[in-house]
Amino acid sequence: MTETPRNATGGSSPVRIVLADDQTLVRAAFAMLIASAEDMTVVGEAATGREAVALARATRADLVVMDIRMPDLDGIEATRHIAAEEDLAGVKVLVLTTYDTDEHVVEALRAGASGFLVKDTRPAELLDAIRTVAAGDALLSPGPTARLIARVLRAPAPDVPGTPYPEALAALSARERQVLALVGRGLNNTEIAEALALSPLTAKTHVSRIMGKLSVRDRAQLVIVAYESALITPGGAPA
Repeated sequence: MTETPRNATGGSSPVRIVLADDQTLVRAAFAMLIASAEDMTVVGEAATGREAVALARATRADLVVMDIRMPDLDGIEATRHIAAEEDLAGVKVLVLTTYDTDEHVVEALRAGASGFLVKDTRPAELLDAIRTVAAGDALLSPGPTARLIARVLRAPAPDVPGTPYPEALAALSARERQVLALVGRGLNNTEIAEALALSPLTAKTHVSRIMGKLSVRDRAQLVIVAYESALITPGGAPA
């Protein structure tokens, strides 16, 4: 486990990132790429999930780029630990996977990850993904993410403690249910605004209120809620 000092950049504070991957060369490549961006910096590198959790806590990181398959504690369990710790409430997790059909991604999203990215993505897309997830404005690659979840959640979801089910939606207004369904289909705030003839700011406000009412961390969790509450069908249509 290595800790990297914070880079000095002008303007606003850079996004503080922990890289968690058991392959040294992969971490080195990502670290070099991130070093090329002025608005982010690597503050730590971990070879196991347990090290990732410890570094997220020690470095006060903003985001963990998390591989799923790691020794000691895998990326899913590490994500669950981060999501469960009150002191790490502001830490986002961006999951890395070899294939976008990896059903473990859904487990990671249920555990609290904010999005996922395939490892062979283009460098510029990785940097954009980090910015998107760190800002919390939208779910990363919402279309592919929603399709992945739809494939995996064709069977009834297990009764996971803390998972919102239909009764939890009673707190939502009719409009908020509409917005939640569109989030589940992978639409961003601008697309939701267009679909419902709202302003983007109003759409964003609705999303924020829904997250508050359902006590979820971010949009990734809303996608899970939309499917597991049967608000929309696995095909993406309203139930």
